[in-house]
Amino acid sequence: MLHPSYSDLMQVANSEVEPGENKVVNSRYSIVMAIAKRARQIIDGDEPMVYTTIDKPLSIAVEEMNKGEIKIVSDEE
Repeated sequence: MLHPSYSDLMQVANSEVEPGENKVVNSRYSIVMAIAKRARQIIDGDEPMVYTTIDKPLSIAVEEMNKGEIKIVSDEE
């Protein structure tokens, strides 16, 4: 099981949303899609944005999301 939890990742993704605004991430699906897309970028040769001893692209992408290096933007942006 990967840590952190989905709810922790959703809080990180929505951390820059002002009170009263619509959240950028409303579901686990958004988190999964963003992390999968980033993992594919790492597989294709992108450098990780965080230092880690982990060599699995999916785990690296989760760590990047947890540290706030990946930003999920809404459709309007």
